[in-house]
Amino acid sequence: MAQEVRGVIAPGKNEPVRVETVVVPDPGPGEAVVRVQACGVCHTDLHYKQGGINDDFPFLLGHEAAGVVESVGENVTDVAPGDFVVLNWRAVCGNCRACLRGRPWYCFATHNAARKMTLTDGTELSPALGIGAFAEKTLVAAGQCTKVDPAVSPAVAGLLGCGVMAGIGAAINTGGVGRGDSVAVIGCGGVGGAAVAGAHLASAARVIAVDLDDRKLDTARTLGATHTVNAEQTDPVEAIRELTGGFGADVVIEAVGRPETYRQAFYARDLAGTVVLVGVPTPEMKLELPLLDVFGRGGALKSSWYGDCLPSRDFPMLIDLHLQGRLPLDAFVTETVGLDQVEQAFERMHHGDVLRSVVVL
Repeated sequence: MAQEVRGVIAPGKNEPVRVETVVVPDPGPGEAVVRVQACGVCHTDLHYKQGGINDDFPFLLGHEAAGVVESVGENVTDVAPGDFVVLNWRAVCGNCRACLRGRPWYCFATHNAARKMTLTDGTELSPALGIGAFAEKTLVAAGQCTKVDPAVSPAVAGLLGCGVMAGIGAAINTGGVGRGDSVAVIGCGGVGGAAVAGAHLASAARVIAVDLDDRKLDTARTLGATHTVNAEQTDPVEAIRELTGGFGADVVIEAVGRPETYRQAFYARDLAGTVVLVGVPTPEMKLELPLLDVFGRGGALKSSWYGDCLPSRDFPMLIDLHLQGRLPLDAFVTETVGLDQVEQAFERMHHGDVLRSVVVL
């Protein structure tokens, strides 16, 4: 039987979000209804609100979430009612060319729920990243539910659903940071801060955090940065080279998504070093680099989608590391808010006042 719950809707491009009644249908085959306990306010949700993803309004926002499975449809075997789960937007299909080659973290046909959540007048909603978790309950593909240890706080666990996983994965999975490496992270918001934590977790010898905001640099130190650079006061390329014996870093992670910061990352890496782009650019942005420099510096230029994560592998492992005191995920939760405070949370995020606001239900 369909249920009516409260959810945060983006009704149109750049319009203020509002709390509406959302109709959540019973789960169909391969689907699950999840009672949401916490959901982070991610910049991707702001992109949806601004029309930067597509124009399939109205959107049911929220995707960085954790909660408890309430019910499942037919043919669901991996999760059951009562399971505590982190929601993910990479429910791998198992059959696409990436999955069949043993690279499911690149899955090209991820699953979403087929049934639609609606407003009470029948208007179909587009759930952000196939999740729509700024709501008391949401309908997802069962493969979007990853079981983790219920001892963890939902406000912390949900962060792995997007931003924190993207940053940690950019360092460990995409960048391949290893013991003794030098790493620089340009942009130390939620994703960049997580990249700092990931590099520290991987036993990098030197982790250089770069940002314009001293508040974020102070936080980066608590997450494992050994050095910080305020790029408003110092040329970051020269600073990174100076801190790495004049050579540049083994891995430079760009977590801003702008051409100028990408160029800084490119020239701040060592010969044969790696650049990882995890910051999300906008469609109109262009990058120009001398092709001879691309050839002459060698190494690798990579982009990182969702930290190249495999949720079934990475989420439980990272939760376990947090519970062991080895990964301070709680440091990313700046504040907790209610569903009716999402618009204000977007403002604080836009002004750089938070790493993460988390909606708690």
